[in-house]
Amino acid sequence: MSTGILVFTKGGRTDDVFFYDLEADGFSLDDKRDPIEANDLPNCIAVWRDRDPKRDTDRTQKAFFVPANDIREANYDLSLSKYKERIYEEQKYDPPKLILERMKTLNDDIAKDLAELEGMLG
Repeated sequence: MSTGILVFTKGGRTDDVFFYDLEADGFSLDDKRDPIEANDLPNCIAVWRDRDPKRDTDRTQKAFFVPANDIREANYDLSLSKYKERIYEEQKYDPPKLILERMKTLNDDIAKDLAELEGMLG
């Protein structure tokens, strides 16, 4: 489960909404909530202070702005995953037949080692 932090300012009109992909808050995610080294909050605050809705529009970054109209069109869904663009790198794998051959060879080696151990136990 993730948590969102909403900041409202008095007056004016909201044309753009700031999003930050906060992955760590300085505490473990278990019930103990022990302090840990990973903490995005200081960077989040620094980026917020230096924010620029015209500049910070790259949705692949940790921080970006979304036009309020996009949020209205999404029925006011404020889920980060709705707007964040993830970049996926294609992974190259060996062909399945080659992987299967390696597994068979490994299995044969294990069987041979087991037979040798069994012979030692006599």
